[in-house]
Amino acid sequence: MLNILFKRNASAQSGATSSGLWQLAVQRLKADRIAMVSLLVVLSYFIILVLSVTGVIASNWNKEVAVSYAPPTFIGADIEERIAEKKSEPLQALPENPVDPLKEIIRELNIQIANEQITETPIDYYGVTDPLAADMQAIDQQLGEHLLDHSHALKTTLAFGADKWGQDILLKTIKGAETSILVGLLSALLAVVIGTGLGAIAGYFGGWVDDVLNWFYNIFTSIPYLLLVLAVAAVLQQKGVLSIVLILGLTGWTGVFRLIRAEYMKHKSREYVLAAKAIGVSHSRRMFVHIFPNVSHIALVQISILVVAFIKSEVILSFLGFGVPVGVVSWGSMLNEAQTELILGKWWQLAAASIAMAVLVTAFSMFTDALRDALDPKLK
Repeated sequence: MLNILFKRNASAQSGATSSGLWQLAVQRLKADRIAMVSLLVVLSYFIILVLSVTGVIASNWNKEVAVSYAPPTFIGADIEERIAEKKSEPLQALPENPVDPLKEIIRELNIQIANEQITETPIDYYGVTDPLAADMQAIDQQLGEHLLDHSHALKTTLAFGADKWGQDILLKTIKGAETSILVGLLSALLAVVIGTGLGAIAGYFGGWVDDVLNWFYNIFTSIPYLLLVLAVAAVLQQKGVLSIVLILGLTGWTGVFRLIRAEYMKHKSREYVLAAKAIGVSHSRRMFVHIFPNVSHIALVQISILVVAFIKSEVILSFLGFGVPVGVVSWGSMLNEAQTELILGKWWQLAAASIAMAVLVTAFSMFTDALRDALDPKLK
């Protein structure tokens, strides 16, 4: 009987073990409604990203589907087009003035003009007959019919409007999201890898290694960030997604380096690391197998923070002309085009890119704050 009670007590104690850091973090995130809504928004953007990369949606974003600067559907057709249609309607002949002494002359001139418009023979101006007039008239007629058919095939309004080239703003925004989000993710991963590696080496070994890496870190932080980014962009002298990733990744690792270095300096003297050293565990294993899992939450939070920062940086670079090349669309290139469209009163491309970027950045920032709070060991 005592053995049975002992076994039950032991099993109860083993089943009541405390939850780990990640389990507690997941529980806190599930309890935070704002964090879950932000996570759903971010996941929706990533689903759109995957569908765009695979070509399921927005594969024909650069196709001309509407007239130039077609407005959003809720605005209706452009007022200039309605005026042009009004002007293209045939004018009705004005009634003759019975007291006009020139009415007979005006009547003969109107009859002569009407006959000249109907006839297919070349018109003699100043006594010289154009021998190519009939051919040019036929060519003009064919071109006019082709342009008329093409203009009838294009839409006059779209859900979110069209740009100068008649491209759908909605598809263009989705394709721009693909470029901007990929740049943000890849640049953040590169910066965190560099910052974590250098911070781990500096914090673990200390001494002259720490001094050299700190000197390198101080050089990067002493230069204003925007000037540093533009300097690296000028050195690379190439436009493309890979170039932007390298520019942002090679200049954005300093914050991660500072945090990871401080954590490694604190953990290298903990009992579990000293015990691993006593049994002969190598330096690399102690750094990345024993210490890194205990500081990985910092790297994860830094990735989410840098994704938001690098998306905004890509927009700035593309706006200044150091971003994506011609033929590649991003939110930054859309904003660059929109600055000339605003002069003409065409605001829908600016609104689409700004709203899409603002929603993603806001949701990602709120989720990052919730994730940082959930991973805080002091809240256990």
